[in-house]
Amino acid sequence: MSVDRAVMMFAGLMVLLSLALGFYVSSYWYLLTAFIGANLMQASVTGFCPAAMVFKKLGCKSRSAFQ
Repeated sequence: MSVDRAVMMFAGLMVLLSLALGFYVSSYWYLLTAFIGANLMQASVTGFCPAAMVFKKLGCKSRSAFQ
C-alpha cells in the first residue's frame, strides 16, 4: 500500500470513528473530526503530514502527494 492510500484510509477511519463516538459517547468527540479536517487541509497546502511520515517509517511506498 502506498503512503497516500494509507493516509487516506487512516483519515477516513478516524473520521468515522470520531463520528460514532460523538453520536454514542459524547459530543466532544466531534472536535476530533474537526481536527482531522483541519489537518487534511493543512497537509494539502503545505505538503507536511505527520501520518505520512509514520507510514513511511512503517514501510509504505512513497508516492507524489506526500514527500
